[in-house]
Amino acid sequence: MSSPAIAPVSDALAAASKARFWDRIARKYAADPIADMEGYEATLQRVQGLLAPQQDVLEIGCGTGSTALRLAPFTRSMLATDVSAGMIAIARERLANQPSPQLRFAVADAEAPVFGCGVFDAVLAFNLLHLATDLDAALQQAVAALRPGGLLISKTPCLAEMNPLIPYLAVPLMRAIGKAPTVLCFDEHRLTSAMAQQGLHIVCTERHGRRGKDIRAFVVARKPG
Repeated sequence: MSSPAIAPVSDALAAASKARFWDRIARKYAADPIADMEGYEATLQRVQGLLAPQQDVLEIGCGTGSTALRLAPFTRSMLATDVSAGMIAIARERLANQPSPQLRFAVADAEAPVFGCGVFDAVLAFNLLHLATDLDAALQQAVAALRPGGLLISKTPCLAEMNPLIPYLAVPLMRAIGKAPTVLCFDEHRLTSAMAQQGLHIVCTERHGRRGKDIRAFVVARKPG
């Protein structure tokens, strides 16, 4: 794998700001229950069917590692990363209690070119892309990390599909008092269009939610072989 590139100062500052927010809430985040467990399990089953034991997999924005621990046994190797050292510390605690020889965790920003070129058969991005500073930059790095024919497997809250009062009023107010991170507001069409602009072929779009309206678009996209 190639050596990490040095990010521009503005990018480094944005990454540091994101890291501080998630470091501060890491323990609470780890303790919070999953709101739609049935939908979560449906996504896990779907992703398991897309992975294979001979594959090397990268997860970006892995949080405290719960999903990586579930999926790593279905891969040859899995590198799970997050911009927050606090999140990764919890993920490593979980890995120590639930050893998985395929899995390792590392601190890394999904928007920085640190993963090497053409290294992975699949890149996983769950509940991450709406948290990027720049959606196109995040997708560009994900595509660069994929081998030809590899899959980007994502599940992303599309905030533009919500009541406008939430993304345009409630979220900014929560951000102002430090209770919410910076988020991007887009719908599924904007998301898949951004993927297509990076040269990805959209394989499928699905919704796995089991409770109420599901704004989380599950998208599988392939890098041309």
